[in-house]
Amino acid sequence: MSIQSHLTELERKHQALEREIEAERIHPSSDSLKLAELKRRKLSLKDEIVRLREETIH
Repeated sequence: MSIQSHLTELERKHQALEREIEAERIHPSSDSLKLAELKRRKLSLKDEIVRLREETIH
C-alpha cells in the first residue's frame, strides 16, 4: 500500500469517526466513556495522518 493510499484510508476513517462522535453527542443517552474513546481514536488517527504527511514532505 502506498503512503498516499494509506493516508486516504486514514482520512476516511477519521471522517467516519467524526460522524460517529457527532451521532453519539446528539444522542439523548450518550455514553461519555464511549465518546471519550471515539475522540481518543480520532486523535490517534489525526496524529498518524500528520506524521505520514511530514514523512512525505521530508
